[in-house]
Amino acid sequence: MAFLWSLIVGGIIGWLASLIAGRDIPGGVIGNIIAGFVGAWIGSALFGNWGPVIGGFAIIPAVIGAIIVAFVVSFILRSMGRATK
Repeated sequence: MAFLWSLIVGGIIGWLASLIAGRDIPGGVIGNIIAGFVGAWIGSALFGNWGPVIGGFAIIPAVIGAIIVAFVVSFILRSMGRATK
């Protein structure tokens, strides 16, 4: 049950990050979950674990990290699109 809860919270974090960043995370729900997990890892590494914790994620650093992931993925995909044209 804890794993399912982590997937749900990770997906919500990724979805929130895509809304705040104004960038679409490719992959739909799976992409949001991955962005949430990677964002939580990056956010906790850069900013520590502070703020409310839900499903094992410190929400504020996780969302900030997921926003960073959304920008980086968007930049990479745009760069690859220009390189192929």
